[in-house]
Amino acid sequence: MITSNIDPQPADFADVRATNLSVVLRFVRDHAPCSRADIAAGTGLNKATVSSLVADLIERRLVREIGLTENRVGRPAIMLMLDGAPYAAIGVEINVGYVSAVAVGLGGERLLSWRRAFEAGQHVGEGIAAVAAIIRRVVARMAKQNRQVLGLTVAVPGLIDAQGAVRLAPNLGWRDLDLGGDLAKALRDPGFPIQVDNDANLAALAEQRFGEHAGATDLVYLTGEIGVGAGVIMDGALRRGALGFSGEIGHIQLDASGPACRCGRVGCLEAMAGIGALLDTVSGAEVEEIERLAGAGDAATIARIESVGSNLGKGVAIVANLLNPSVVVLGGFYVPLAPWLLPALETELRARAIAPEVTVVASSLGLDAAALGGAARVLDSVDSGRLPSVT
Repeated sequence: MITSNIDPQPADFADVRATNLSVVLRFVRDHAPCSRADIAAGTGLNKATVSSLVADLIERRLVREIGLTENRVGRPAIMLMLDGAPYAAIGVEINVGYVSAVAVGLGGERLLSWRRAFEAGQHVGEGIAAVAAIIRRVVARMAKQNRQVLGLTVAVPGLIDAQGAVRLAPNLGWRDLDLGGDLAKALRDPGFPIQVDNDANLAALAEQRFGEHAGATDLVYLTGEIGVGAGVIMDGALRRGALGFSGEIGHIQLDASGPACRCGRVGCLEAMAGIGALLDTVSGAEVEEIERLAGAGDAATIARIESVGSNLGKGVAIVANLLNPSVVVLGGFYVPLAPWLLPALETELRARAIAPEVTVVASSLGLDAAALGGAARVLDSVDSGRLPSVT
């Protein structure tokens, strides 16, 4: 019987085997269909070891055989590809006005994508209960598909420390909250790990794994919700900072005489280039109206978008000069406004960036990027060797 429990990090010989299992699993994911000989040649593991590891992965239903191929030099080989049919990874984003939930399979295929209304500022207990109810429905849907949940990651717009505690999420009205622990209690210990991370961090992971620039080693994702945050990928890894609070770009000051920011200062990037600088009330309906007016050629609306784009370009130039990413991805409500936003942004960027080669694009992942990144973090843990056990 295959269970949904994740093996704890093993030690000594078992640790070596777990590492090798993850190496083989990643190779199959990246190169399928492939043979055992392909894996041995590509990883440097000997053929006997590869055969043993593949048998283990087949037993766990992470890899499956798809038959012989004759379109190759030498004897026909049995080809392999990812299986993962019994499993699902879940990502959830909690934000102002909504909760998004995404479930994906082992290969990243979307199994479910939901968005539900969420009242920010309500009592913490009521908020957790509402989120837990959505998660229960997602888990139940996966159970109907005979899929066991490998893990859940929750995205929150705010300061999330290295242990996953919500230290401050001002737009939600949350402070010093063990969200993962509280959700586990609300779900009555669901049998899979629950992690919590910053929404921009997880969106950056989603872009690196699933986006148009998948595989980029130096990438920055900018949120476009109520706040402006950054998820930073450098040298192929997510950078969190000493306390886990990296990426708070929204509170870089652009203008000492600029508009007031929610943080109590003035002239912050968030106050001058956040979606709140464009809209009176941040909502999908109002963004759609702004997009409609711009598309109809309304000069005043286009001028407002271009002003936000110019200010955003100043912030992106700071990012480019400091971190030298190859690509900056704009997310959230910036995406539908990108046709009018990007030209002004790029003009400012070219004038201010020392390394002008940075590419700025609108995300292709939509408003579910952070939730999708939550699922990606679960898949990353599987890739790292935390495999479902066989009993």
